[in-house]
Amino acid sequence: MENKLYITQKDMERLEPVLDAALQKNSQQRDNIERLMDDLDRADIVDDMNIPDDVVTMNSEVTVIDLDSKQQMTFALVFPENADLDDKKISILAPVGSAVLGYRVGDIVEWRVPLYKRRLKIDRVIQHPEQLKAKKKK
Repeated sequence: MENKLYITQKDMERLEPVLDAALQKNSQQRDNIERLMDDLDRADIVDDMNIPDDVVTMNSEVTVIDLDSKQQMTFALVFPENADLDDKKISILAPVGSAVLGYRVGDIVEWRVPLYKRRLKIDRVIQHPEQLKAKKKK
């Protein structure tokens, strides 16, 4: 059974043109981008303020655990123009970025690298941009 995915309305609106443009110019990432588009097609689209706290959204900071190496990795999931590996900001177009969007804490995601499948468990969502906005409004 596939995990239920969630995406905010705002993220969906911003991602569609980014993904369309990436498909036009980036043939080497075609499989990755198409997989992300398939995930988005089956995701529940929710209002920004109603997204569950434990869902990975754009601009959230997330910790994942590689189930094979047991290594932990923390990064922010960002749009391509904000990607900066030195600052631990990973683009949604990177395989690990597209693999985690919309998944919840506890979910296990897989993606194919050249010789095998990598498996990551979403360990925690540290910072959620929608939560920050909601706190500011209170």
